Amino acid sequence: MGGDGTGACSGDLLLGAIAACAQITCQMVAAAMGIPTEGIDVRVEGDLDLQETLGISKDAAVGFENIRVTFSVRAPQATKEQLSALREKTEQFCVVMQTLQHPPKIDHKWGEQ
Repeated sequence: MGGDGTGACSGDLLLGAIAACAQITCQMVAAAMGIPTEGIDVRVEGDLDLQETLGISKDAAVGFENIRVTFSVRAPQATKEQLSALREKTEQFCVVMQTLQHPPKIDHKWGEQ
């Protein structure tokens, strides 16, 4: 959005930040819990209506309407209880996911030049 299409836009970077944080958090939690994994993959997708951003419609919301995070954890020796705890702790400790689910207050400052 707003570029020549050769690089990631801000929306791509946001989804990438969720994926990176979720994946590394899941890895760290699995290691801390002693759950041996063969691989952890995270896919993040989002629904974004650009009509308001582009000035086409005043009725569309700016920003993502929905974000889906899909984990693929390959841990054949893990029990259902371990995988359930891994999911719970990963979601609890993923900083980016928690920040988006519980947004902080953002202070805006504009300086004159």
